[in-house]
Amino acid sequence: MTVEEVISILKLQPHPVEGGFFREIYRSSLIIPKSALPDNPGDRSLCTTIYYLLTAKTVSELHQLPTAEIFHFYLGSPVEMLQLSLDGESRRVYLGTDLKSGQVPQLVVPGGVWQGSHLCAGGEFALLGATMAPGFDYADYTSGNRKELLTLFPAEAELIKKLTPGQD
Repeated sequence: MTVEEVISILKLQPHPVEGGFFREIYRSSLIIPKSALPDNPGDRSLCTTIYYLLTAKTVSELHQLPTAEIFHFYLGSPVEMLQLSLDGESRRVYLGTDLKSGQVPQLVVPGGVWQGSHLCAGGEFALLGATMAPGFDYADYTSGNRKELLTLFPAEAELIKKLTPGQD
């Protein structure tokens, strides 16, 4: 399959803030009230899921969410994810099907961790899924600031620059 076929078949759209392509698949009708989530600015769906697609020309820009996000690898080329923790630790995780080389088909990004992803060298596309509970809301999304992240994580400068496009 080509990337164009996957986008068409799954009816994916450009992601409005993160980069890549997506489509929301499920948003629970059950609502968690703000009073049960004191750190959130409002009520949230119990759970949401999306398809998420990266291409050789796109990245998942560095961003932060307040609660955990679970990624699922479905098909395509392996993905490198950079995670930057508030305690100053950085790690790179690889989503894919080559388990012997350390790739994983599913991973959890803890809440509050900066995350960004791109295809590994030579890749054409990767189709992922992402699940959040409480559900995703754009009000919870914080874009990474290149200058601030470079100050906090200088050892990851090259990848931070790649994952914060348009911040030259």
